Amino acid sequence: MADETNQANGTAPAAGAQLSLQKVYIKDASFEVPGAPQIYQDQGQPQIQLNLSQQIGNLATDVYEVVLTVTVTCKLAEKTAYLAEVQQAGVFGVVGFDDQNREAVLATYCPNVLFPYARQIVSDLVQNGGFPPFLMQPINFESLYAEQMQRRASGATPNA
Repeated sequence: MADETNQANGTAPAAGAQLSLQKVYIKDASFEVPGAPQIYQDQGQPQIQLNLSQQIGNLATDVYEVVLTVTVTCKLAEKTAYLAEVQQAGVFGVVGFDDQNREAVLATYCPNVLFPYARQIVSDLVQNGGFPPFLMQPINFESLYAEQMQRRASGATPNA
């Protein structure tokens, strides 16, 4: 997968590059139903808002923690029916990549690995909270990364 990501970015993978998944874990999870139990009586079309973010931290030489945060807010009319937030994390060994390819792997491949775990936890939280199952659609992290790179190239310099 890392090779595909690198080719999609127009760069060749580094010789001897290795990526290893060392640990997958839930860093934090929460579920809130602020209007319970009255919210279960309300009728209407639910409005779902999904927010994603990720954070990358360097734990040691060539070892990174990637945290994918998924926040789902469901509203009925103007009332919040539920709020589910999951921070799904993983520790990845990333050896032999140049800076550009390492950044691409950490921003695309790693969240792709973590996403199914986060999706399952959110689904379980929502269903166990008394609501119909919520199934998140797949996320194209490669496309999100490409958009981020385009914004960066167009003059939006981070930390400027």
